[in-house]
Amino acid sequence: MLKFYGYKKCDTCRKAEKFLQQAGIGYEFIDITENPPTAEELAAIAERANIPLHKLFNTSGVQYRELKIKVRLPALSQREILALLASSGRLIKRPLITNGKHATVGFNAEQFAAVWR
Repeated sequence: MLKFYGYKKCDTCRKAEKFLQQAGIGYEFIDITENPPTAEELAAIAERANIPLHKLFNTSGVQYRELKIKVRLPALSQREILALLASSGRLIKRPLITNGKHATVGFNAEQFAAVWR
């Protein structure tokens, strides 16, 4: 079963949920703001999704701007990036979906069709 880290008020998460439901794909919804993934889970998701760690940030989020992460990011180690992301689900781009072998970050219908069907 898929783990779906999302936020119910997020339009992108709702689109992703609708896609999975219409495809008949089961998933466990985890509120990313209440239960963000651990640093280890985030590292695994980034690896499985084949993306660099900085692509896990929700760059349009309020916290991202308030914490000036764009400016700080070049000086942060991978460990510091993961710790920062794991500290607040609002910093993480959503939805994050994983089954332990594959992962996707954000929502793209073509990518979902290729990975989750």
